[in-house]
Amino acid sequence: MLEVWLRRLVSFTAYGVLASLVLGLFPLWAMLVLLVDVLSGGAARLPRLRALACVALYLACELVGLAAAGAIWLGTLGGRLITAAQYEEANAALQRRWTETLLRGGAALFQMKLRIEGQECVQRTPFLLFVRHSSTADTLVAAVAVANPFKILLKYVLKRELLWDPCLDVVGRRLPNVFVDRSGERGKAEVDAVASLADGLGERQAVLIYPEGTRFSPKKLEASVARLTQEGRTELARIAQGYQHVLPPRLGGPLKLLEHAPGLDVVLLEQTGFEGAVSLAHFWRGAFIGRTIELRLRRVAAGDIPHEQRDLWLFEQWRETDRWITERIVAREGR
Repeated sequence: MLEVWLRRLVSFTAYGVLASLVLGLFPLWAMLVLLVDVLSGGAARLPRLRALACVALYLACELVGLAAAGAIWLGTLGGRLITAAQYEEANAALQRRWTETLLRGGAALFQMKLRIEGQECVQRTPFLLFVRHSSTADTLVAAVAVANPFKILLKYVLKRELLWDPCLDVVGRRLPNVFVDRSGERGKAEVDAVASLADGLGERQAVLIYPEGTRFSPKKLEASVARLTQEGRTELARIAQGYQHVLPPRLGGPLKLLEHAPGLDVVLLEQTGFEGAVSLAHFWRGAFIGRTIELRLRRVAAGDIPHEQRDLWLFEQWRETDRWITERIVAREGR
């Protein structure tokens, strides 16, 4: 618990200072970045002004989110005045509003479009949700495409670094999520914690995991294939060698979830549109302006998931994801 409060002392202070500087002096910063946009030839698109407005939106959402989380805690005496289910739903509702505001607001600022295919396949719950990892916006995309329209409680498997975001630290820890150490140092205990998310999974609930574990890059793909080859997983390495836009799934968490919840369907959330725009420099220069983010949801029935060689099955599913992404990129670029 000491670790939690020390982290919050640092993160809350840092975010508070940053919010004061950005929001309190927003007119001044806006004039400065507008001048930079004009002088750099970006007057027509205003990429830096849009980026600044998006940062301001994010910080405002953090402040309002923390205030609302505090109000929920105070109004319920930390959940003691209501049932556990009601307390969970109050925080889940706050999360839905936070994610919706942030993504829709960001999309409006950058004039982005969101196209979703197959959304009907998530109306029947519960299920396991395997998401392609392409950017830091993935948590928002999954919320807006799956959780928010149908009021589904997604139990997230997230990297521990995200706990430095104050809202995720406070509200995310009140909800049944698992924050994992991607270095693998915690090993079996973390895999078991991920699997436990499927225990007692009820209606309007799902478990979300990012099988790749990190964002794609050609170097990461090359290293992953080399590691699979070194481990003697030649068939998996052969499949992964054909990937163009995805990384090979890490098997620990996904396979443990499949083993732990044998009767659950798997829904795959595939997305494209963030490629080539994942760094802060890309964001600042307006790489998101006018983009179309395409999402496809597809469902695999539990009965169609093999009992043996599930690692091969998962790699094959990721090959289909890669095929769809490649097809969409080619169509978008007109090649």
